[in-house]
Amino acid sequence: MPIINIDFLRNLDILLLFKKLKAMSTITKSNHVSITAEPGIKEITIVREFNAERVLVFKAFTDPEIYTQWIGPNGYSTKIIKFEPRSGGSYRFIQKDPEGREFAFHGVYHEVLSPERIISTMEFEGLPEKGHVELDTTLFEVIPENKTRLTIQSIYQTLEDRDGMINSGMQKGVEEGFDRLEEILEMNNSNWQI
Repeated sequence: MPIINIDFLRNLDILLLFKKLKAMSTITKSNHVSITAEPGIKEITIVREFNAERVLVFKAFTDPEIYTQWIGPNGYSTKIIKFEPRSGGSYRFIQKDPEGREFAFHGVYHEVLSPERIISTMEFEGLPEKGHVELDTTLFEVIPENKTRLTIQSIYQTLEDRDGMINSGMQKGVEEGFDRLEEILEMNNSNWQI
């Protein structure tokens, strides 16, 4: 029987684990937001914890008056054209930056399961060709002290689409938008009708 060097196997396991961890790429982990994109994988995962109950965070994603207050980068305004946050519903909104440029987005809600999950698509209308759709699964998880962990998994059709999203400034929009959402939740959550 061949002799197996246990230390060699342990070192090999550690090396393989290190390579796997190194392959994972975290774009940012600031402002309590973690945005992760693994090399060669057509997805982005965003995680943020909020100091609010799950039902309130969910409401901020499904109430158009609240949604327009926090979605996108600072200085942008959002105009809702259509907003049907229910299974089978759809949405379209237009954001305007401080220079007056407009950016339109639309999509379909495949599942809205209050207050646990939203599965939807999103497409940016500013590309020269249609069909660059992302599939988003948004989970609202209860964590201790009446807090909520929000996890968004976005899956893209190609790596180019995913990388295009990363390079578009989405990190800034996510961080600033979630910071505003945290402020809105802290100021208003006791007044919201659930």
